[in-house]
Amino acid sequence: MSDDNQDLDQQALADEWAAALEEQTGQAGAVEAKPVDLDELQDESVPLNDPKLDVILDIPVRMTMEVGGTEIPIRNLLQLSQGSVIELDRVAGEPLDVRINGTLIAHGEVVVVNDRYGIRLTDVISPQERIRRLK
Repeated sequence: MSDDNQDLDQQALADEWAAALEEQTGQAGAVEAKPVDLDELQDESVPLNDPKLDVILDIPVRMTMEVGGTEIPIRNLLQLSQGSVIELDRVAGEPLDVRINGTLIAHGEVVVVNDRYGIRLTDVISPQERIRRLK
């Protein structure tokens, strides 16, 4: 008899769903999904000489190059002095992270040009990948 009760419960639940669906769509039965044609992906990037971009092209942004990082207790932080060595979480020769306002945009390697440090970009993250990482 418990199988009969279970069947009745399932039928009652199915009837409730059907009634709710009919109420929502205004018709009995399931809602048919309509196929949608997908266009090929197109490059929708805006060229840098677009007048719409002229407004923001001169806004300064903060660019940082991250060699590596580590976590240390405050006790050890307070003991740091000139000559202290801090071990980072990166292996020597591993590319640096190039960040704009905290968002990773590229990887690069350190170079020296005219006695100044610089970064040679070795891998630039695509705008689509940057957007995907934000989610």
